[in-house]
Parts: sequence; C-alpha cells; structure tokens
Amino acid sequence: MSLLSYPCTYMRGGTSRALIFNENDLPTDRAGWDDIFLRALGSPDIYGRQLNGMGGGISSLSKVAILKPSTREDADVEYTFAQVSVTEKKVDYKGNCGNISSAVGPYAVYKKWVSVSGPEAHVRIYNTNTQKVIHAHFPVENGEVVFSGDLEIPGVSGSGSPIRLEFQDPGGAATGKLLPTGNTRDILKLSNGKSLQVSMIDAANACVFLKALDLGLRGDESSAELDRPDLLKALEEIRLEASVAMGIASSIEDAKKSIAIPYLGLVAPRYSSEMDFSLRVIASGQPHKALPLTVSLCAAVSAKLPGSLIHEVLENKNLDEVRIGMPSGVLTLNAKVEEKNSQYVALSGSFYRTARILFEGRVFV
Repeated sequence: MSLLSYPCTYMRGGTSRALIFNENDLPTDRAGWDDIFLRALGSPDIYGRQLNGMGGGISSLSKVAILKPSTREDADVEYTFAQVSVTEKKVDYKGNCGNISSAVGPYAVYKKWVSVSGPEAHVRIYNTNTQKVIHAHFPVENGEVVFSGDLEIPGVSGSGSPIRLEFQDPGGAATGKLLPTGNTRDILKLSNGKSLQVSMIDAANACVFLKALDLGLRGDESSAELDRPDLLKALEEIRLEASVAMGIASSIEDAKKSIAIPYLGLVAPRYSSEMDFSLRVIASGQPHKALPLTVSLCAAVSAKLPGSLIHEVLENKNLDEVRIGMPSGVLTLNAKVEEKNSQYVALSGSFYRTARILFEGRVFV
C-alpha cells in the first residue's frame, strides 16, 4: 500500500505551533479530516508525547489550521481551527486559537493569496469556528512578509516582526452572547453539592473564570505546580458544569465532547507591579505554559465588566490597556467595551504576536 501524505506548512504563531493545510488539498468530505489530523500529529498517545507524529505533547503544540482564499466581501482568507487532543481520539472545532490566528495573515501573503503594495500588509481573516473577523497588520518588503524583527513575546525565545491582531466584535464568539447567562457573575452549583462564584464570559472564546483562592491556590503557580491529577479532575468537572450553564452543551455528557471550550481561568490579584492581575489557564485538560490569546482577550474584556471576578481584583478599575500576569511573563492587551441600552458590548480587542514558518512539504499520515 502506498504512503498517504498531504501538502502542509508547519508554522509557529505566537506561543503555539500548527500544521497548516490548504483546504483544497484535503478531502471535500470533512468527515475524513479528523483521522488525517490525528495521525499527522500522533494522537491519541497514551504516553502523552505524540512521538509518532508532529505534535509536541501539549495542547499548544497539537493544533491544525485549514485555510483558503475567501470570496466574502469582508475577508481575504477563511480560517478553520482544529484543536487535536493529545491523549484522546478527539478533534475540537468549537473555538478559535488567537496565537495561530497570528500565522494566518503572513501565510496568506506568503502564498500570494493577498497582494500587498507598501510597507504594511492588512489581511482580513474570517474565522469559521466563531464566525468572527480578525484584522492582521504586519510589515512587508517588496510584497514579501518580514518575519525578522525586534519584538519579543513572553513564552517564545528570540524575537520577530510584530503582528497586530484586531478582533472585531469579539462578543458571543461561541454562544452568541457576551454574557451567556446575562450576568457578569454567577454561582455555579457543582454535582458534589458545593458552589463557586464564577464569571462566564464569551469574547473571542467562551471562558469560565474563578478565584484561585477558592480552590486553595495562590494564583502565581507555575504550570508544573498545577499539573496535579486531583486538581485537574476537579477543574474539569467545573468546566463541564459551566459548559451546560453557558448553553454550550445540553448536558454533562454533551459537554465532554468538547476538549477546549469553555476554557477555564484561575484569577488572582497581581503579585508584582508589572501586572494588573494574575491568570492561569487550563486548556484541553492541561495547565497552559503561557496564555491562549483568545482567553487573554476574553479576560481583557472581562476586566472592563463591573461585577466580574477579574474586575473585582483590579486595583485600578479604569484601565485602557490590561497587563495580565501568566506563567511565562506578562501579556498586554487592549479591549474596548461600551455600555449600550443597559447592555455591555465588546467592540474590539487587540494584541501583538510574532510568527515564523518552520518548514513546508508533505506530512505523512
């Protein structure tokens, strides 16, 4: 039997890596995609290493982006994100990845899908997972992407050229509502009889935020300190309950089908003057070594919502830019939120990333 392979580009985007496929190179029947992505990345792997594929054993290195030129009036390229489980036979298409979003614009220019004149590219990206538009701005020279630069981002060694991502109207990306329950804070009742204060917010991605202190945590833990089976099991139960409460899933069993959303964030007051608050995130069942960018954006929006757990821990309640402390440093974002007709509206959110093409060829499955 002949070996089966597909054209593929491997890219780093922000603090994540992904296999990037041209949608036209994949089967037209999407039912066949999952098996391709699982085999390409080496999942499921009971050892958690993805040694038999291109994955890296953690959620941020087990990702796929499927791209194609867009015929939409408001977009230049269409982008579908797939989160591939490391240990389970699951591929999740319900949410977007902000880090990988930063690779999409440069890829489109590199492939000549978008022509550029002048020193800066402006690529409009339609994310099919969330049905939201993202604008990417980055430097070019003679129509070619400039990847080298001086910008250093927490969690990535070396520097690169700045890529500014602007998420347009990020509210309701997964549920259709910025506040899925109508509240900035809720009491979440758990199956064990206990209750927790949570903020369930949907901006760029659906997230449930809770106080680190309520789980006996400091809030400044490293990802290794959070990598405890008992803690991760308890947090997963909270995530599943929140999924039902937010309307993402109809039942706990239905919620188990999604490995990604809602993301779970542990909130704490700042522990240094360089940040405004601390955030630790559980992504696809694992403590994230940095921060998922869509979760960061959701947190920045939440910081502008009075009554939310993040707004509560801020010393300065009227911030323009928000500085979030995470395991690998501090991330700064800008989010614009307005109150209209007694309802909060997330107008936009923006941040800077870097990206790099690692190799191009064929991936064997």
